[in-house]
Amino acid sequence: MSDKDIVPGDDQPDIEQADSELVEATDAAASDVDRDAKSAPADRATEGPFDATEANPARPYVDLGGLKILPREGLHLRLEVEEGTNRVVAVGLDYAGSTLQVQAFAAPRSTGLWHEIREQIEDQILKQGGQSTTQVGVFGPELVAGVPATAPDGTQGLRIARFVGVDGPRWLLRGVIAGDAITNPAAQTALEDLFRSVVVVRGSQPMPPRDLIPLTIPKTAASGGAAPAAS
Repeated sequence: MSDKDIVPGDDQPDIEQADSELVEATDAAASDVDRDAKSAPADRATEGPFDATEANPARPYVDLGGLKILPREGLHLRLEVEEGTNRVVAVGLDYAGSTLQVQAFAAPRSTGLWHEIREQIEDQILKQGGQSTTQVGVFGPELVAGVPATAPDGTQGLRIARFVGVDGPRWLLRGVIAGDAITNPAAQTALEDLFRSVVVVRGSQPMPPRDLIPLTIPKTAASGGAAPAAS
């Protein structure tokens, strides 16, 4: 998978890809969760992540089709592109010494996906030889995992990442946080605020649950503002 950098215009801040204390969830509490229930902060509709119908239209969002990102100073945005199809499959955000990858998926109107998908992510990580801990954060149940990864020098190790998810109106927004935000409280708060500011544009078209909500390259980037980055 390759990346495309998005270079903002001069009228926007430069966009370049645990405090809210996390309380560890007990195994008993996790087993009592209704897997079909929606998982989201009680104030999601007013504090985010937002549905397109809830977003402030006066804000200068970067429009990526299925997602809108609010520019801020020091933020670098990358589009992660699927090789072969050239389909944009994720948005990478670098901010406060950390990274946040976001993806939005279609979901049923009355039920959620995050509880089930979180379990599947954990199962996959463990099968790959990684480690995972379930905890409750500002967005609800989440995972902090050691994901098997290869270092630049070729050695094998674990990359620590935090998997968060929020069920909204007919969508699920998933985020993967890594870097300073794992251990630095200030960076953690900054990344949580960044995730909160994301807007999901589900659209009215029918989509099977779990399908990736389509992402697009902004017109300004497609006309010359985007340059391929290293894979």
